[in-house]
Amino acid sequence: IPAVEETAPVKFGDYVYYERQTRDQDFPAYYRRSVNSKDGEELLLDANELAAGHDYFSLGGFSVSPDQKRIAFGIDTVGRRFYTLHILDIESGEMISDRVADITPVFVWANDSNTIYYVKQNPQTLTYEKVYRHAIGSAGDELIYAEPDQTFTVTLQKSLSQKFIYININSTVANEVYFIDAGDIKAQPTLIEPRERDHEYYVTDGGDRFYIHTNKDALNFKLMEAPLDNPGMSGWTPLIEHRDDVLLMGVTAFADYLVLGERANGLTRLNIVDRKSGEQFLVGFDEPAYTVETAANMEFASPVLRYAYESFTRPPSIYEDSFDTRESVLIKQAEVGGDFDPDHYQSERFFVTARDGARVPVEMVYRKGMEKNGQNPVWQYGYGSYGSVYDPWFSSSRLSMLDRGFIFVLAHIRGGSEMGQSWYFDGRQLTKKNTFTDFIDVGRYLVEAGYTSPEHLYAEGGSAGGLLMGAVSNMAPELYNGINAGVAFVDVVTTMLDDSIPLTALEWDEWGNPANETFYEYILSYSPYDQVEAKDYPHMLLTTGLHDSQVQYWEPAKWAAKLRELKTDNNVLLLKTDMAAGHGGKAGRLQALRDVAFEYAFFLDLEGITQ
Repeated sequence: IPAVEETAPVKFGDYVYYERQTRDQDFPAYYRRSVNSKDGEELLLDANELAAGHDYFSLGGFSVSPDQKRIAFGIDTVGRRFYTLHILDIESGEMISDRVADITPVFVWANDSNTIYYVKQNPQTLTYEKVYRHAIGSAGDELIYAEPDQTFTVTLQKSLSQKFIYININSTVANEVYFIDAGDIKAQPTLIEPRERDHEYYVTDGGDRFYIHTNKDALNFKLMEAPLDNPGMSGWTPLIEHRDDVLLMGVTAFADYLVLGERANGLTRLNIVDRKSGEQFLVGFDEPAYTVETAANMEFASPVLRYAYESFTRPPSIYEDSFDTRESVLIKQAEVGGDFDPDHYQSERFFVTARDGARVPVEMVYRKGMEKNGQNPVWQYGYGSYGSVYDPWFSSSRLSMLDRGFIFVLAHIRGGSEMGQSWYFDGRQLTKKNTFTDFIDVGRYLVEAGYTSPEHLYAEGGSAGGLLMGAVSNMAPELYNGINAGVAFVDVVTTMLDDSIPLTALEWDEWGNPANETFYEYILSYSPYDQVEAKDYPHMLLTTGLHDSQVQYWEPAKWAAKLRELKTDNNVLLLKTDMAAGHGGKAGRLQALRDVAFEYAFFLDLEGITQ
């Protein structure tokens, strides 16, 4: 870790905002300075001071008011993701007395800089369900929206134009959106289009019109526009048509340009569209595997797009791309301590044919000089649920494993949306087993291709990826020497049958509702806890957190107990419960690195690597 790290400054109004963190600190401090001077920076907030005395600490939702005189943020000191709203008066440096407890870290300012919208979750199911409006200094908060259906969850966002605040009500396969005039503190939500099963749409605006990103008759989504006075579907007209080979993931609207986040052939890209002419151009890259996405853009009339780029071998970098010249300039690249040289490492991208003929994208990185001798330790990672994608990311801590001879492999198995929405649908509900068999087939390929052997092959996944690890350990225990299953969702039948458990009802469209016999039998056939048998299992590390709000701690605990009762081997089986953390593990950087070191040591010990 470098002695001092600082984020790229982000311009907002008359100031630029940035964070700074020293090597011995768990958390960053927040600063700003005038855009007209590099001197006279202001320390806004030091999270390390706020964290003092707490075993767990998380600061979320850091949001500066439009007049740049106040900051809203949330603090969680337990790990169950219930935050308390705090408001800092920048000019005095004092905290305003207003407090709102037990809410989510989702804060949006109205344009008067005195009104805040926030989201409150259900205290039992933890579903984000209500939107409130809080006026600083007022006695009570106004309920703006309440979601009655526990299979939907509520979030907030404000458009870059600062014209509207959006209430997004989402489920797995449907959603609806309301908008609120950000300049009217008494405005009530207006519905864009009523929810309809299997219709997903998302909305932003360019100040003068709405832009709708929709999958209506468009599996991989298309882009529509609508006038401000007719935002419903009857007013939608096509802007970017559906493409079979490109997934449209999101839209950012600037004053003169649209930036489309897209995925083609499994890789992310940015497509910039001139709002007047309709001309398009791509921001391109030449590495075999990488991640690119829009970064913090706070200025609607900005002449440049700020975007983030990283890969297995290139540290996170912030670039600015000129809308006029189409040239990208590096603004900031994360510093890596030690003697890091990106040319010492090699990344590859290829496809593995699964047992049913599907072509699974795979990416790997290793230290140059690797030989296919069948003896390399290989660390295979996967997730494959909710349509989520783990794109290639840089990790300075991972370098220590690569330098010790490990090959890191990222398998883009079905259940994610790497190859479009069909890739997701082929790995959910009654096709969920494709997720597990894809991962196993990639592992077998790695052995057959000479990268490694079962004595040196390891697997890791967390949360729904922990479910993946549990299924793989039951279906192909002979293929892996060790498995690291983090905060693993493994008691699927029991959890999905009990809608009083946090987030259960919200998940039925992902896994299926086992109250239905067809879903019950299918889920039972792969549920890791239910499929534990009297047989040999790999060495296993199971981790959980006592305050986990996503996967309750008793799931890994029950799983460990059943494995210990039935397994017939003498391999290591460790259950590590963090008594002061939740789903994300330790909150502070230094504490989190200790957890990483522990998990690395599990693999290194199995390999007999002692230094």
